[in-house]
Amino acid sequence: MDDTDLTITDDRAALRYEAHLGDDLAGFVEYRLAGTRRILLHTEVPPAFGGRGIGAAMARHILEEARATGTRVTVKCPFIRTWLERHPGYADVVTPGPAPR
Repeated sequence: MDDTDLTITDDRAALRYEAHLGDDLAGFVEYRLAGTRRILLHTEVPPAFGGRGIGAAMARHILEEARATGTRVTVKCPFIRTWLERHPGYADVVTPGPAPR
């Protein structure tokens, strides 16, 4: 994948980050808000774009943005949770969610 072709934006109206390769939607991460914290729920990359590192690029982008803005994230998404296990340097922006009732 040529990183210069990939753009990642926060579509706040849809509550998701979107990755585009040119005009094509190459993946997204759905979230919900809890105050200023983003709860990352689900990552999806269509099969046609799989294996190109798009999910990883979105995870990195979201966590870098959280760090830059001083906000925190809670990770419910299995993909991003697994990605974080391989990239523990982002632990400073991750906070656990509330305990189940």
